[in-house]
Amino acid sequence: MTEALRPPIRALTGVDDLIRDGQVPAEGRAVLDRVAAEFRVRLSPEVAANAAPGVRAQFLPDGAELSILPEELADPIGDAVHRPETDGAAVPGLTHRYPDRVILHATQTCEVYCRFCFRREAVGEAGTLAEEEFARVLAYLRDHPEIWEVILTGGDPMVLSARRLKYMLDRLSAIPSVQVIRFHTRIPVVAPEKITPALVAALDQRPAVWVVVHTNHADEITPAAEAAFARLTRACIPLLSQTVLLRGVNADPDTLESLFRALIRNRVKPYYLHHPDLAKGTGHFRLPLAEGQAIMAALRGRLSGTALPTYVLDIPGGHGKVPVGPGYLERQSDGSWIVTDPNGARHSYRDL
Repeated sequence: MTEALRPPIRALTGVDDLIRDGQVPAEGRAVLDRVAAEFRVRLSPEVAANAAPGVRAQFLPDGAELSILPEELADPIGDAVHRPETDGAAVPGLTHRYPDRVILHATQTCEVYCRFCFRREAVGEAGTLAEEEFARVLAYLRDHPEIWEVILTGGDPMVLSARRLKYMLDRLSAIPSVQVIRFHTRIPVVAPEKITPALVAALDQRPAVWVVVHTNHADEITPAAEAAFARLTRACIPLLSQTVLLRGVNADPDTLESLFRALIRNRVKPYYLHHPDLAKGTGHFRLPLAEGQAIMAALRGRLSGTALPTYVLDIPGGHGKVPVGPGYLERQSDGSWIVTDPNGARHSYRDL
């Protein structure tokens, strides 16, 4: 682990705070002010105290963000395309992309604002879902019993108080067709102190509650983060992880191997490795798909299946995510196959 910095007493929420705390040099202020005017800046005390380069690159603003490429989009995964309507008006906070599940944007606030976020132009613009908006969400769920799973995201839903989350989960749990509630959150690694006994108790619901932790580098998994994981797993809450493949952060087999091993040690199953989305100002984080496929091929030879996530691409425009892992099978003209093993050797295989 890299030596920690002195933790600030509160979140750092702008360039002034970053300079005052020694996170960035004052000489770069003019450029960073321009970045902050476009995309929000926030570091939690836990993150601000972490000196690891692979952590800092994810959260500190960079002048490269001012370079907007033609292919980059304000809504790269097409959330807006899948906003459901009732009585001719959109249901606030909902995205209904797949038949059996919805995304519920419980809040647009986060403890940190990632520099590569695919919702970077939406997060921070509004607070918690208002009560009348939540009532419309509940009505939509009751009217659509095919919805089996509700995914709480945002923003980060775990920035909400334990009391508010319990209220929301109690209301969702009262809908018989809702069988699974899933949280997508960074809180266990960026603000582990918020995984309190009250929060853990709020997750004890009739639907199966799963927590998917977003983490991109093993240096995010500090002793405090490990303790937060333990508080959740001791309460029998299953944990998954999602990771974004990022140039300059984790885009090599060694770094990802360390991360996935650290997660498995903490009873967190690596779930998705996301190819970076076409969010505005994030080109410096992206890498070719072929490079990501080569990294995944190298990992398959090093890690057990329990430690390997699925490498996925979210198709721009709202068309959903698909696996884009390396190909191991090549069809031959005689109907047989050539199969490539994890070491790169090729083998003939004939099926029925």
